[in-house]
Amino acid sequence: MFWTVTQSLLDGLLSTFQIFILTLVCALPLGLVLAFASMSKFKPLKGLMQFLVWVVRGTPLMLQLIIIFYGPGLWLGNNIWGGSEAGRLTATVVAFSLNYACYFSVIFRGGIESVPAGQREAGEVLGMTKSQIFFKITLLQMIKRVVPPMSNEIITLVKDTSLARIIAAYELTHAGYAFMKSDGITWPLFYTGVFYLLFVGILTLLFNFIERKLDYFK
Repeated sequence: MFWTVTQSLLDGLLSTFQIFILTLVCALPLGLVLAFASMSKFKPLKGLMQFLVWVVRGTPLMLQLIIIFYGPGLWLGNNIWGGSEAGRLTATVVAFSLNYACYFSVIFRGGIESVPAGQREAGEVLGMTKSQIFFKITLLQMIKRVVPPMSNEIITLVKDTSLARIIAAYELTHAGYAFMKSDGITWPLFYTGVFYLLFVGILTLLFNFIERKLDYFK
């Protein structure tokens, strides 16, 4: 029984890891785009982005996931995600990416705005282009400033993947809960927690290593 549970949880962990990686791949660049849009001098665009971020951050991720998965089918009469596991996984990644991109955008914007304007002006005096100033001055310092809050959000993402169960997507918590539902045993749920702790522990060590490597501005 132990090996059966372990194999099932490993399968669930693989799905959880897929959701985690795909969400980061989509949310990180999208968050940067939203950050720039929210700092735009074009007021309608700035206002629209700030409103979007306010709505997404102010409503539960579970609610957003339900709306994104079930909404198209109810509104259009056709479930664009389909009924397959791949469709549920895709809907989960879309919902998670939008949600976390909004959180990341606030962190990115704070990191960019925290870099002293005098340093950018010094770059202009030295004849650097705007792209050179961003990548060689602003970006490097921004990364150092955003790593601690970003690490918190990314660790939260690991645990939020369990919300995918609300649309019957197979992931780690779903795998553990299935044994309680079918066999009436609860220890697989506690065993599930061990997998989450190991996942988060590895990420914690990784972020601690990154923070040490980014001490060049100390």
